[in-house]
Amino acid sequence: MTQTTSPQERPARRKRMSREARERQMLAVAEEVFADHGYRAASMEEIAERCGVSKPMLYEYFGSKDGLLLACLTRARAELHDVTAAAMAEGTDPMDTLTRGLIAYYSFTDSHRRSFELLKNEAAGLPYAAAEAVEEARRQQHNLIAPILAQWAPGIGDIEIEAYTEIIIGACERVSLWCTVRDVTPEDAARYTIDFCWGGLQALYERGNVTA
Repeated sequence: MTQTTSPQERPARRKRMSREARERQMLAVAEEVFADHGYRAASMEEIAERCGVSKPMLYEYFGSKDGLLLACLTRARAELHDVTAAAMAEGTDPMDTLTRGLIAYYSFTDSHRRSFELLKNEAAGLPYAAAEAVEEARRQQHNLIAPILAQWAPGIGDIEIEAYTEIIIGACERVSLWCTVRDVTPEDAARYTIDFCWGGLQALYERGNVTA
């Protein structure tokens, strides 16, 4: 007699992951592996194994390890832009806008601190496309900050606005890296940055509005 299995007793079929979901998974795992071992020492085999996919599938999605790193950086850049832009859009005055943006920035870099450590330690050895992606992240932050400074102080020249924006970006990068070795919250990091920068920014705001 042939024994049949009821539908309830049959093992459930594994739901196939969509391409978009699979790509997100691969990027998340790759970011972890790159952070664990460094970019050069990280292997596509380990990334594929942690994802539960074949190495050829990983290459099918990203082409190479360089392509996978670039995809990780591109995703991080887009996410950083979205969270900082959304936070700054809620600002009610110059200090509030800057504070909100700084907290969002430091919160993001804190949640990705191991990846930022990787960029600090291996910047010189990264592929050109990856280094360019990091620079593009800086440019996008510049494009968020500079128009706000110009709006606050319409009488200030373009060169000055660019310089002040670059100063803020450079300071934030250094503080975010410093926070990786200190027990500093994003809110505290933002406060330290504001305490140091606001005197100059307030003077910029007042001078720009007086001369406008």
